[in-house]
Parts: sequence; C-alpha cells; structure tokens
Amino acid sequence: MSEVIQLGEISMVVTRKAVKHVHLSVYPPNGRVTLVAPVATPLDVARAYAISRLGWIREQQLKLRNQAREAPRKFVERESHYLWGRRHLLTIVYRETKPFISLDHRRITLTVRPGSDAQKRSDVIHDWHKTLLHEVVPSLIKKWESRLNVRVAGYFVQRMKTKWGSCNHKARHIRLNTQLVTKPKDLLEYVIVHEMVHLIEPTHSERFLTILGEHFPTWREARAELNELPLAAEAWKE
Repeated sequence: MSEVIQLGEISMVVTRKAVKHVHLSVYPPNGRVTLVAPVATPLDVARAYAISRLGWIREQQLKLRNQAREAPRKFVERESHYLWGRRHLLTIVYRETKPFISLDHRRITLTVRPGSDAQKRSDVIHDWHKTLLHEVVPSLIKKWESRLNVRVAGYFVQRMKTKWGSCNHKARHIRLNTQLVTKPKDLLEYVIVHEMVHLIEPTHSERFLTILGEHFPTWREARAELNELPLAAEAWKE
C-alpha cells in the first residue's frame, strides 16, 4: 500500500528508494507532488521535511499554473507552429497526392488530399516531427555514448503527456517526447543526456546529479528553460 503525506490541499505519494536523502519533485501540468525517501526514513521525518519545503512546493505549483499554454492546434492556413524553437507559419495545399511537408525559411507547407480533416493534418505533421527527430537524435546519442561511456540499445520517439523523456535502464532504451522537435535543439540534447545518465545511475540520486553536472554543467538552466516554454494544449494525464 502506498504511503501518502497530506498537507492541507497538497497530497504527495511517498516512494522508498536506495537514496541518501529525501527528495521532492513537482510535476507539470497540475503540480503533482512526489516524495522519494530512503528506505529506513520514518514517515514522520519525511513529513517534517515536506512541511519545511511547503513554501517551495507552492511556489513551483504556482509557476506551473501560470505557465503559458499553446492554443489548440487546428492545422489551418497561417497558423503558428514551432520548429526547433522558431516560429513558422503553416500553409495548407490540397492536392490528389500522397501527403507530404516542405520547409522553406519560416514557412511550413503541408500538402494533403482534398477533404483531409484536422486529425489527418495533425497526424501528417506528427509523423514529420518524428522524421525530423530521427535525423538528429542518433548523432547526439553517438556523441554522448563516447563521453559517458555507455551504450544505448535503442531509442523511441512518441507522444508523451507528462514527460520529456524516459529511460528503461534494464533494456538500455530511451524514449523521447515528439514535442521536443518544437523546442531549441540544445534542450533536446539536455533531455537525451539526462536519460543517458540514467544508464549509469537509474535514480535521481546525488550520484546522478553529480554525473549530470560534470558532463552537462548547464543542466539546471536547460531544465528551467524547458519548463518555462509553452506546454502543448492537449490534456495531460497524470
């Protein structure tokens, strides 16, 4: 049975792990709070720590509530879309041909068959996003494999509602959110490095943070920038 700490309106699930210190995290989009504690830490000690950090928790939740959200995409003419952190305008061309996308300066031209609805246009752009990621991710993984002295057995890009990336330590696989194609490339690199460090240290322990800091000293700035950029308009599920 999960342990839960309730502080007023704030509820947090307690997870026991082989770590040295208690660690709090506040997650988008709704400010869900988790607490990771050493296996032997009494619940009242973990609760006391959470109380001492209550101001910080509420501050993080407020930031998330105030964070900008993108307007729902309709995939229509002259709609704004972001690619690698830069704003582009969308042009729709209807033609009896296999759907495709072309990029010219700050314009994305989407060619689809007449009668294609918004869902179809969305799917074509999503597939294009995956293609763009596949063009850059392998070289970044290769770069960091040599620096971190690890090997990634495989990577996947997919829609992810609550995370920018994840790592399966045992399978040595990493997963990346396709939304990263809309963010600056250095933030994609940060997420890749973050997940690859998990191949060395599976948890967000002090050792993990030390390794990440040694190899990617600006990780805190990258994380802050990523969290301050607009969230996708789709409904996130926790």
